[in-house]
Amino acid sequence: MFIGEYNHNLDDKGRVAVPAKFRSTLKGGAVVTRGLDNCLFLYAKKEWQVLAGKLAKLPISKANTRAFARLMLAGAMDVDFDNQGRIMLPEYLRKFAGLKKNLIIAGLYDRLEIWDETAWNKYKKGTENKSVDIAEALGELGV
Repeated sequence: MFIGEYNHNLDDKGRVAVPAKFRSTLKGGAVVTRGLDNCLFLYAKKEWQVLAGKLAKLPISKANTRAFARLMLAGAMDVDFDNQGRIMLPEYLRKFAGLKKNLIIAGLYDRLEIWDETAWNKYKKGTENKSVDIAEALGELGV
């Protein structure tokens, strides 16, 4: 399970260190892809295969399902860890997420999200300001 917020830096070559506590979960392989809200999603290979299988079964006759599958699948890239626990983020994904030097890696149970620090702080503040409304809506779903 991935949880927590971690500050990391993107180096000049486009590498970022993944928090040490998550590396053992990701040692069997990892996939990074375009996420939602202009961040990147990082999945353990096993979790990614489950998600990719679900996406592949969506009806191709629906424009929204085709678009979502393209966003997630066409943007995906296998990543390997170097000896220092870093992964290389492809330039097209760094550009998509607007990643600069300072990053936030956020654990969200089955995935990690990689955010530009400024974008994360703006998103988080907006979400915190709406937390009562969000909680109420989730309460209707049984959460």
